[in-house]
Amino acid sequence: MADCVSSDLRRRIMASIKAKDTRAELLVRRYLHRQGFRYRTNDRRLPGTPDIVLPKYRTVIFINGCFWHAHHGCSRYTLPTSNQEFWREKLAKNRERDQRTTALLLSQGWRVLVVWECELATRRLREETLSGLVNEIYNN
Repeated sequence: MADCVSSDLRRRIMASIKAKDTRAELLVRRYLHRQGFRYRTNDRRLPGTPDIVLPKYRTVIFINGCFWHAHHGCSRYTLPTSNQEFWREKLAKNRERDQRTTALLLSQGWRVLVVWECELATRRLREETLSGLVNEIYNN
């Protein structure tokens, strides 16, 4: 199946996708702040530049987009129909990098939590995910 937009438009669309301050990140950050947590964002001193760093709890949080981090079993992750080999390799490398980063952070004594974009999709799911996240942070 061919792409329904021109390659130039597709390039602009893909280039406009943000890496920081995404809607999902802002949701999690606002919730944590309302719960009284203080944190750093995108701390480049740590491997993988975690989205949220809670130094007091020695915890980092990654908020992963389902497509970009190949969230298997999720409806938001589907392999594009055009240029499949490129996307298969790219997404596999993203997952491998995530695994290496997690292992490195764990070896440095950090707890690593991951929130998936799909877990924040509906209000009910969002509340469950965020309250579970807070419980996970408190329960070392």
